[in-house]
Amino acid sequence: MLSSVKIPIFCLGAMLIWSTASPASAEEWQRPTAHGGEISRSVSKDGNVYTGSTTRTGPNGGTYTSSSKCIAGVVDRCARSYSGTGPNGQTFSGKRVSAGGVFRGRSAGSFTGPNGNTVHGFRRWRR
Repeated sequence: MLSSVKIPIFCLGAMLIWSTASPASAEEWQRPTAHGGEISRSVSKDGNVYTGSTTRTGPNGGTYTSSSKCIAGVVDRCARSYSGTGPNGQTFSGKRVSAGGVFRGRSAGSFTGPNGNTVHGFRRWRR
């Protein structure tokens, strides 16, 4: 017979096994924006790995695309890249990586503008 202490431990173990054995989940949606454009998003989860992408089209022909991948754990790590084209054909792109723990985190990234110049940045923070 299970004692009153063993029942919560048993339930916690069953939830842990179920969460690791569950199949990958995904969600997608698309909607119009307030000023005539359109945005679509896709997010999926496989274990502790999350991936996502966003595409936005403006009413004047500009586009923006972003994709990211995050790994959850004691230290959460994310990588994101994005690019876009303005209505006049000018392009930009960038990427950012970050890692955050319980007490502090850091991120680094770069941005390349329409004129081809690239700017790099680094940031640390404490919680």
